[in-house]
Order: sequence, then structure tokens, then C-alpha cells
Amino acid sequence: MLSGKQRRHLRSLAHSLKPLVQLGKDGIDEGVIAAIDQALLDHELIKVRVGENADLDRHTAADSIAAQTHSEVAQVLGKIVLLYRAHPKKPEIVLPRR
Repeated sequence: MLSGKQRRHLRSLAHSLKPLVQLGKDGIDEGVIAAIDQALLDHELIKVRVGENADLDRHTAADSIAAQTHSEVAQVLGKIVLLYRAHPKKPEIVLPRR
């Protein structure tokens, strides 16, 4: 679980990021989870856009994706979900202490 200080740090790092994955009308399926999982492995911190056609509540979608990818929701702002998962071998993002 991320502390408030860690969430603020991640939000500051994510300010310039563009969404790497978009949820569409099909919602959260295996292909989307695989894409998010790979993006988290490559980048550690990613943005996911919940599309206009997605019949999902953005907070519910964020929690579901986080649970399926073993990541943390750093922020839900508008239609954008910010996810974080440290790289298992070589983490690049150093979180501040709690």
C-alpha cells in the first residue's frame, strides 16, 4: 500500500507521461491485462485511459486492473488511471520512505 507521500511522488513523476493503454467498449479483458502487465514491466509507472465507450466505473476499473496486475493505484483523475509496480529485479523509481 502506498503512503500519501509516495503517491505524491509518483504523481509528480507521471505528470509528463502519456497514456500507454486505453480501455474501450470491450472493457477489461485478457489482452488489456497483458498489455498493462507488459507496460508496467517496461516502465513501472503508467497511465491507462478509460475510454468514453467503456461501460466501467473508473474507480472500479482501476481497482480491478490493480488486483489483476499486482500493481498499486497511485491516482484516478478524470478518465486517467495512474498505476505503479516496481520492477522485480531492477527498480528504477525510488519511492520516498513512508
